[in-house]
Amino acid sequence: MKTYNVGVIGHGWVATAHIPAINATGRARVTAIYSSRPFDEAALSAKYGHPVKAYNDLAAMLADPSIDAVSVCSYPQDHAKHVIAAARAGKHIIVEKPLAMSWKDCLAMDKAIRDAKVKSCVCFECRWSSQFLVTKAVIDEGLLGDLHYGEIDYYHGIGPWYGQFRWNVRKDAGGSSLLTAGCHALDALLLCMGGDVAEVTSYDTKSKSPIFKPYEYTTSSVTILKFKSGKIGKCAAIVDCLQPYYFHTHLVGSEGSLLDQKFHSNRLDTNKHKWSELSMKMLDSGDVSDHPYQTQFTAFFDALAGGREMPLTSFKDALKTHEVLFAADKSAATGKPVKLG
Repeated sequence: MKTYNVGVIGHGWVATAHIPAINATGRARVTAIYSSRPFDEAALSAKYGHPVKAYNDLAAMLADPSIDAVSVCSYPQDHAKHVIAAARAGKHIIVEKPLAMSWKDCLAMDKAIRDAKVKSCVCFECRWSSQFLVTKAVIDEGLLGDLHYGEIDYYHGIGPWYGQFRWNVRKDAGGSSLLTAGCHALDALLLCMGGDVAEVTSYDTKSKSPIFKPYEYTTSSVTILKFKSGKIGKCAAIVDCLQPYYFHTHLVGSEGSLLDQKFHSNRLDTNKHKWSELSMKMLDSGDVSDHPYQTQFTAFFDALAGGREMPLTSFKDALKTHEVLFAADKSAATGKPVKLG
């Protein structure tokens, strides 16, 4: 069984979650790290339990023929150039969300990946969480019937107590409440409702709390989606709330409804006066150490070994979500609905 060698681009907060998750898959290991900061190779190797090369020159790392894939953990505004460089070097790609800070960059990344014929994995890892693996199974088994309404919302106060706050407040790095974090909820909504979005309307605002004053962009938004199939959906992206982390999910169908970990189904003749409970681990933290990266990365390296595309979270899947995301931000900026092609 082949073990894939992985180079990591960037050694910040999210990389500290990617590296142990990759190493724990049993299918891959991190053997190189590129960072603008100097690192001692002996210390890195001791930390991760096997030889790890340290690079300050990205081109040199990408030229290493022993590296099969890269994990892009750099700042969001650098994702595009790093993904394109990795694809052109023939490396398979793991990339953090958001893909990039503009739709134009997303399309350029997509072209580079397709031209190079490399495989890709985008860190919309919530699709691999217990919560959404179970939720999607409930939908696919028909227990809710045909969905016609869904709302999935992201509530997470990203203040000074949070690791990414220092750069996340910048417009060129965070972008919007959807782009910086709410994209997880929008992506989950499309997973559940389908990707045939016809039109989006979005509104945004910002907390008056001095805690969130450093943000250069609006930090609360709500987006209404109209699907070609006739379904409708709603996604709130709130990163200036003062409350516990909450990934709200409410789906309504012709045979039942699901509310977070609770559901009712006519197909199972459950009690319509009382919710039934699903046994699943809920998404309850924005800390990258709590994210289901290992499950996602194991699926990625299994797909590589089988010569298949990554299920659920390939670049192609993520591109659909980003098309809706950038349309929503355009709607909020212009005050007008935006139709999708």
